[in-house]
Amino acid sequence: MENLQAIKQRFGIIGNNTQLNRALEKATRVAPTDISVLVTGESGVGKENIPKIIHSLSHRKHAKYIAVNCGAIPEGTIDSELFGHEKGAFTGATSSRKGYFEVADGGTIFLDEVGELPLTTQVRLLRVLENGEFIKVGSSQVQKTNVRIVAATNIQMQNAIAKEKFREDLYYRLSTIEISLPPLRERNGDIHLLFRKFAADFAQKYRMPTIRLDENATNLLLHYRFPGNIRQLRNIAEQISVVEENRVITAEKLSQYLPDYSGQLPAVIGQTSSQNDFATERDIMYKILFDMRNDINDLKKLTLDLMQNGNSEEVQAENHQLIQKIYHDQNDTTHPVEVLQIPQQSSQDTYDFIETIEEDENLSLQEKEVEMIKRSLKKYKKRKLAAKELGISERTLYRKIKQYDL
Repeated sequence: MENLQAIKQRFGIIGNNTQLNRALEKATRVAPTDISVLVTGESGVGKENIPKIIHSLSHRKHAKYIAVNCGAIPEGTIDSELFGHEKGAFTGATSSRKGYFEVADGGTIFLDEVGELPLTTQVRLLRVLENGEFIKVGSSQVQKTNVRIVAATNIQMQNAIAKEKFREDLYYRLSTIEISLPPLRERNGDIHLLFRKFAADFAQKYRMPTIRLDENATNLLLHYRFPGNIRQLRNIAEQISVVEENRVITAEKLSQYLPDYSGQLPAVIGQTSSQNDFATERDIMYKILFDMRNDINDLKKLTLDLMQNGNSEEVQAENHQLIQKIYHDQNDTTHPVEVLQIPQQSSQDTYDFIETIEEDENLSLQEKEVEMIKRSLKKYKKRKLAAKELGISERTLYRKIKQYDL
């Protein structure tokens, strides 16, 4: 069996991080077996390398290796793609077709974004894992296949199981061996090595001198969180290589290529970001939306209290305290807030008032979602990259685009 350094050179893997080395060691040890493997890690960490290593070091290396992106296949056709279909099985099925599990018989299938599989497809996949059997769409004949399955996901599978979006029995079948890849921010010693490798590659590709970072720029690079991980670092190296005429990059110049998520948000959010409670703008925005919902629920409760108890001094004091909490940041005393006087409501219009609050809440949440989708689409131009930025599947993003007519 090849040693670790030879495997890194063969598959273009750079770095000496302990977690990375441990993941590669597990991949090489499990490769000679037929055990199912689940690769976990954030988007952009290089999960696609692990199944290639496993396949190339296995006894199946001379058979087919097929990579399937489960999140990119529409829900209505994914069963046909994976298991095949018979002629006339559905509209447009003018001939029978072999699925990936039949084509890859004797080889390896890599199921990327396996967490995006519909529940009905998960049942079919479980049967393949248990006894190697599957049935084509539109057929009643059971067929056999002998494939090695390696799956990957960037979602928290336990959360998906708790929300009943992923079958627990399938998870345990897939994760007989689980290999976790660390995010780039936990590989501090590898970041500059990777950047230099990408810079050299793009210099050769575009036939221009190699860019290099000065000391301050290197420090800035090492302290950036890289929410897009290796994919983002590679993209930054390519942009700078093509755009910048001066081949020595300063920290000031490099900062123009490092998105500052906290800087794009209102000042009230800056404190949360500075405390490193969240890694990305998306996480911060979700917190804002959840806080907004809680605050609106408090307003509903306050309104009902006013309807029942009237504008007593005690209720007014509670009113003042709640309004200060919702509309006034505790650490910001520069913008005093006036006490909100809510007029007496007659019993007949109580529900109208509450329904208005609910409508405003739903509208506000929808506007935030539309704004985030528009920003990601404008930033990346491609739906696949925008979906990864938003933390949703490309199929879900497509549905949102149609829903909001974007």
